[in-house]
Amino acid sequence: STLWYLLLGGRHIDGARLYLNSKAVGRGIREAMRRGVKREEIFLTSKIFPTQYGYESTMKVIKSELDDLGLDYIDLFLLHFPSSGPLGSPCSKEGKGISQCRKETWQALSELRNQGNIRNAGVSNFAVKHIQELEAMTDVAPVANNQISFSPFVPEKTMETVEYCHQRNITVTAYMPLGGQHQRSLVMRDLAGLSTKLGKSVSQIMLRWAIQSGCAVIPGTGNPNHMKETLSVYEIELSDDEMKQINELKYGAKGYMNMDTDMFD
Repeated sequence: STLWYLLLGGRHIDGARLYLNSKAVGRGIREAMRRGVKREEIFLTSKIFPTQYGYESTMKVIKSELDDLGLDYIDLFLLHFPSSGPLGSPCSKEGKGISQCRKETWQALSELRNQGNIRNAGVSNFAVKHIQELEAMTDVAPVANNQISFSPFVPEKTMETVEYCHQRNITVTAYMPLGGQHQRSLVMRDLAGLSTKLGKSVSQIMLRWAIQSGCAVIPGTGNPNHMKETLSVYEIELSDDEMKQINELKYGAKGYMNMDTDMFD
């Protein structure tokens, strides 16, 4: 699916150690490059899960990720989640708290950025306080990106996080712009008329809403037809009234993917 996406014109690939597919992603990228897609046109993201947080562990994780991908560098590397919970990490097993473990991981990413192994460092599912913790460090990489679940249905705290990121020139990448399964069924119903008017699917409309809200989007699919549909969202522009209509879709924000990560230390 990585190869298909790149050959169809897609350029943003989102991965993570947790997904266990780095070797397959790397094969797809290298084959696309063999067929003429330039590496510098591809933007590859990966992530380290909190169970691997810690300075030495992060250094090893990046090396393993690059080896599995078969590439020289990763464009953006993220801390996947603020906390490992009861699972712990190599860092926490040394008696260090989660805040210290995030900082040690960030220090490692900063050094790897200086060495050219990664081009940018960022976070995922981080609340404002977690971002500020990293921003308070000295002589480290700037926080380049925050990847979060973003839709009209997320908690107000998430909206505040997005606004904070925009103010700080931190890019925001949105996953699940249609919300969870419950919200998805409702948005399909309520935007049916707009879908007919624009001649685009509800999925395309919601992706366009996220883009016009100042976010990058990472819809996941292995279907080439769906890939083509996703890549065509740049053909439409939602009016102010249409954006307002979508912003007013409030169905509640229950479920794991819409949790308020500010609850984590």
